[in-house]
Amino acid sequence: MRKQEEEIDKVKLIVALGNPGKEYENTRHNLGFIMLDKYLENKNVDPYKNKFNGLYTQSTENGEKIIYLKPQSYMNLSGGVVRKYMDFFKIKVEDIFVICDDLDLNVGNYKLKTTGSSGGHNGLKDIESQIGTIEYKRLRLGIANNKELDTKDYVLGKFSKQETEINNEMSKIVDKILDDFLVLDFAKLMNQYNHKNR
Repeated sequence: MRKQEEEIDKVKLIVALGNPGKEYENTRHNLGFIMLDKYLENKNVDPYKNKFNGLYTQSTENGEKIIYLKPQSYMNLSGGVVRKYMDFFKIKVEDIFVICDDLDLNVGNYKLKTTGSSGGHNGLKDIESQIGTIEYKRLRLGIANNKELDTKDYVLGKFSKQETEINNEMSKIVDKILDDFLVLDFAKLMNQYNHKNR
């Protein structure tokens, strides 16, 4: 009986990174927000609620509580919001899954990882400083790079129509990844999806 209670008490946290506000909608840095919103469109979940400066909703899957979170503190302070959710809901680092944009991957490409540096991503950098480790699960989504533009201007720029179409196609794979994250061992998840990049 105790084992069943422990299983039901388990909480997973899926965190999408981005910046709040109308002016940042459909910008490259908000690809995490975009993908989580698309995923939740097909789920029977309540509208987002505000808690600890984050928008969140939740579901129960296979006896586990799943919390979906969009920090509203701006990208470089995302970690403080994540830390508050971890503490309040008693979530372990191994049960966190972060979705973010990545300058080093082409648009339409993605990579699942369990560790590694922030790669200069301010959201990841702040999460690492707040949770005290670089060993946490993440899904990095390609936004490519334009060396002719200042990085800040580029990541805060809007997606082109063509890029949006590519992202819409990629979102179908992201939906499957998120579904499978809830049931598969992460090593299997990486093995299943990482080789499918174009």
